[in-house]
Amino acid sequence: MPKLTPLPKTLRGKDYIETKDWTVKEIELALKTAADLKKKFKTGKPHRHLPDKTVFLFFFDKSTRTRNSFEAGATQLGGHAHFIAAETSQVAHGESPKDMGIILSSYGHAIAIRHDLLPGEGNSYMRKVAEHATVPVLNMQCDIDHPFQTLADLMTIREEFGTKLRRRKIAVSWAYAPSYAKPMSVPQGLITLMPRFGLDVVLAHPPEYALMKSEVEYARKAAAENGTSFEIVDNMEEAFEGADVVYPKSWGIESMFQNPKDALEISKRYKHWICDEQKMKLAKKEAIYMHCLPADRGYEVTDGVIDGPQSRVFPEAENRLHTCKSVMALTM
Repeated sequence: MPKLTPLPKTLRGKDYIETKDWTVKEIELALKTAADLKKKFKTGKPHRHLPDKTVFLFFFDKSTRTRNSFEAGATQLGGHAHFIAAETSQVAHGESPKDMGIILSSYGHAIAIRHDLLPGEGNSYMRKVAEHATVPVLNMQCDIDHPFQTLADLMTIREEFGTKLRRRKIAVSWAYAPSYAKPMSVPQGLITLMPRFGLDVVLAHPPEYALMKSEVEYARKAAAENGTSFEIVDNMEEAFEGADVVYPKSWGIESMFQNPKDALEISKRYKHWICDEQKMKLAKKEAIYMHCLPADRGYEVTDGVIDGPQSRVFPEAENRLHTCKSVMALTM
C-alpha cells in the first residue's frame, strides 16, 4: 500500500462544536483536506489516516446523512464508529455529561454528539462533555449550529462558483413544512459561516420565525468584519431576487419547541412560503437550489425544483461524507 502523506497536526485534539470556534485559516484547511479526500475516494485510493481509532456517535435525535457519513467515513479512514442511541444508554437514567466525557475519552479517540431538539440544551450539553473530555468533541447538530452540514454547503458552493465568492448572494429562507418543528441550527449555521467567506446573506422568514439573537448578532458582526452584507427581509420573493444560491427550509419557533402542535398550527398561515419554479425565476439564471435534506416535497419545495437542473442537493449531501472525514482526520 502506498505510504500516506501525513496530515497537518495543527487541529489535532481540537473540538468542532461551532464553525465560529474555528478560524478562517482552520476552516480552509478542513475544506482543502475534504477536497483531497474526495479525490482519493473517487479514484479508489486508500486514505487510512485513522487506523485503529474509534469515534463514539451519541444520538439524541434521528439521522440518515449524519450517521452514515460518520460511520462510512470512519471506516474509509481506517477507524471505527460506534453508534449509541441516547435512550439505550445510561444518559437516559441521568448519567452526567462529565462522566460520559471522561469515560468515553478513555475508550476511544473522539466523541460526536447530536442533540438538536430543544433550544438551550444541545450546545450546552456538548460543551459540558468537552470540558471533561480529553479527546475532541464533534457536533453532529445542536440547537445552535450544524457545522458539518454548513461546511459541506460551503464546499458545494465553491465547487459551483469557485473560491472567490465576494458579491455572490445566498438567500436563506424559511419554508413551510407540516411534518415537525425542525431545528434552527442549519439557517443559523449558514448566516454565521457564509459572511466570513465572501457571501452576502439575505435571511427571510415570517415574523414568528426569528433566529436566536446571538446568532443574528454574530452574522451582522461577521459581515461587517469581512466586507460582506447581512440583511433580514419578511418575504421569500425579496430574498430570492438576484440570488446566486437559494436555501429555503423549514425551522421551528424558538419559544415553542416544547409545544409543537400549536407551533405547527401557526405555520399553516404561511403555506405559500414554498420554493417553486416561479420563485426560482427571481434568482439569477445560473442560481443553484440547496437543502440539507430531507426536504418536505410539495411543501418546502416542488418536485420540479428539487429534481430540476438547478438543484444541487445530492452533490451537497455527498459532500457531507468528505467534510466529515476531513474534520475527523484532522482532529482525531
